[in-house]
Amino acid sequence: MKKGLVALVILGIIVFLGVILGGWYIRTNNVLVDMKGQATKQWANVESSYQRRSDLIGNLVKTVQGAADFERETLTEVIEARAKATSTTIDANNLDAGSLAAFQEAQAGLSSALSRLLVTVERYPELKANQNFLELQTQLESTENRINVERNRFNDLAGEYNIKIQKIPTNIIASIANFEPMALFASNPGAENAPEVNFEFD
Repeated sequence: MKKGLVALVILGIIVFLGVILGGWYIRTNNVLVDMKGQATKQWANVESSYQRRSDLIGNLVKTVQGAADFERETLTEVIEARAKATSTTIDANNLDAGSLAAFQEAQAGLSSALSRLLVTVERYPELKANQNFLELQTQLESTENRINVERNRFNDLAGEYNIKIQKIPTNIIASIANFEPMALFASNPGAENAPEVNFEFD
């Protein structure tokens, strides 16, 4: 009789511990799913901001093409950089360091080509006086700021998620459920701030 009672007590303890551990696993897994989901959602905002910039640059190029004798080489550089930037995409569920670095490199190339284009515009008074061109410049400046904000928000959310999956004992569940770290944006060398685009003319 005593042996049966001891066995029941042991079984009860095992079931109790199983329920506790199971509940902890489910809660922790759900927290990680939510954190990763928030970072992934924010990544969509980053991509949306970059897409808006690409669209604005396309309109800017069309406006510049109308200027007489505008440097074709400069326009070609922007068009090619824009094509490369728009073709470099990332799966939000696989934000690894390599793919994010390639994405950043393509976007930095577009920023550089755009900066050269706007410096060249200085030599074209008719463009500097073109209302459509001026409006596009203002929108581009606003979009560059928005990109910086959205990138920082993404880094905050993804960074919190990355820290969470490394903490003990959460790292056990993260390992079992295959929660991988998300890559973060890093500043390009010498580009701690958003890409500089000079929209002010004398």
